[in-house]
Amino acid sequence: MHSAPGRSYPWVYRMVVGLLRPPLLWFTRRHWSGVENLPSAGGFIAVSNHVTNLDPLTFAHFLVDNDVPVKFLAKKELFKIPFFGRILTMVGHIPVHRGTAKAADSLRDAEAALRGGECVAVFPEGTLTHDPGAWPMRGKTGVARLALATRVPVIPIAQWGAHRIVPRFAEHFATLIPQRVDVVAGPPVDLSDLYDRPIDAAALRTATDRIMERLTEELAAIRGETPPTRFWDRSVDGDSKATYLAEKAAERAQRAERRTAGVRAAFARARGTLAGLAKRTRP
Repeated sequence: MHSAPGRSYPWVYRMVVGLLRPPLLWFTRRHWSGVENLPSAGGFIAVSNHVTNLDPLTFAHFLVDNDVPVKFLAKKELFKIPFFGRILTMVGHIPVHRGTAKAADSLRDAEAALRGGECVAVFPEGTLTHDPGAWPMRGKTGVARLALATRVPVIPIAQWGAHRIVPRFAEHFATLIPQRVDVVAGPPVDLSDLYDRPIDAAALRTATDRIMERLTEELAAIRGETPPTRFWDRSVDGDSKATYLAEKAAERAQRAERRTAGVRAAFARARGTLAGLAKRTRP
């Protein structure tokens, strides 16, 4: 990798990339586009939709393979995991301290990284989407605060297909067969009309919604489908994870029942065939 000045690529980062790239190359059939929209120098914010736990790896794969050693804003709990948390710190990822006195530290650290020329990656939804159709949810305003404070480019990067490998809300692989994964980077989101306004709740919501709209447009182009007319809002629409998992469990039970019924039918046919042969061969 030949990263731009200011974009750090320490040896630990190189080691992790070396370990993760081979399995990603096996499990994914990559269809990547929009690389020309990635800034070749200077800090920028990369935002993406979040459907599956595999998304961070496919997101990073796209950026790293295009000479951008991305730094993620990641929840602080991950940094507390023995050894794994230490690796995250050494690589340069930034912990997010939500709902604590240290919450502002995350933004300060991210701002410093952006001003130094780094690419900071954010999932604006803050978690896996709960939209029933897997479209982006209503975004949190942290990414807008970062964007308005630093005025760096915000690049919407939509991705689709990783859920075929690791299903939504799951932590296991569903298949060992390589699957198509589309990742596309769109042009920067224009927030220039908000730069001279106070960074208040109204400006943050306007910027956040604009970012999420652009991200949804890019995803709609990949999927060839029409997105919902409004964002799923967990505070209003509720948490759909339990419903989704219950539906998937019911589907698995139905498939198992059909398989069992098929096996029983096959045994019944075999018994009938054997009985018929025995009858014909009797003296």
